[in-house]
Amino acid sequence: MPMLIGIPVGVIMGLTGAGGGMLALSALVLLLDWNMAQATPLALMAVTAGAYIGAIDGLRKKLVRYRAALLMATMGAPCAVLGVQVARVLPQAWLMGSFALVLLWVGSRLLMANRQEQTAAEAATHSTHTMARLNPLTGRFDWSQKTALVIASIGGVAGFMTGLLGVGGGFVIVPLLRHYSNLSMHGAIATSLLTIGLVGSVGVSSALSHGVDLPHTFSFIFIAATIVGMLLGRRLVAHLPAKTVQNLFAILLLLVAASMALKVMFG
Repeated sequence: MPMLIGIPVGVIMGLTGAGGGMLALSALVLLLDWNMAQATPLALMAVTAGAYIGAIDGLRKKLVRYRAALLMATMGAPCAVLGVQVARVLPQAWLMGSFALVLLWVGSRLLMANRQEQTAAEAATHSTHTMARLNPLTGRFDWSQKTALVIASIGGVAGFMTGLLGVGGGFVIVPLLRHYSNLSMHGAIATSLLTIGLVGSVGVSSALSHGVDLPHTFSFIFIAATIVGMLLGRRLVAHLPAKTVQNLFAILLLLVAASMALKVMFG
């Protein structure tokens, strides 16, 4: 069972650069009937391990903007701890309902984004309003107070969601980096993966320090399977149209959101 869950989770993460935490948490809750407190640390462990693998590949290809990743992680880490604390005191049904709403929102946004073709004029308008800009000569951010504030804010939001809902934060980081900067999609994904790895490590440590006990054999196999899936996903993504991958991912999120909502309503 851990391999049957972990490999698809890793493949999705490898294909999209996000969503691994959502799917891992949903699978553990829905298929194994774990509660959110049990599933969150293991989901974070698997996503964190996969994120580091992807980030290493991004560093090798010089896609990672490591200063931005470190700033986002610095802001995200304490926010992740806060998210874990909030998750411990909120009712189980509230957490699961919130998670279903997040999945519904992300899935709907992905479907709409695929249907809306950006015109050249819209693209030019976007570039003039970019708040965090890369220098075309160096390929690095031109750091200013505004750039630092934007990057730090993205990290804080992603960190809180990581701790609260057990998701890696890539579904927040990637679209926000794309919207508020001129970072390429590949660069946004690679930078996001490094941030996810750093912030996820803090979230896992915080959860374990509060007495969460995980089944060791199951956890090891699940994490290893997620890494294998991640590597497979990175190979597959080169052969699939981006729109096809995004649509399939969005539909899957909507189906999982519906399942989680039904579980909340009918137990």
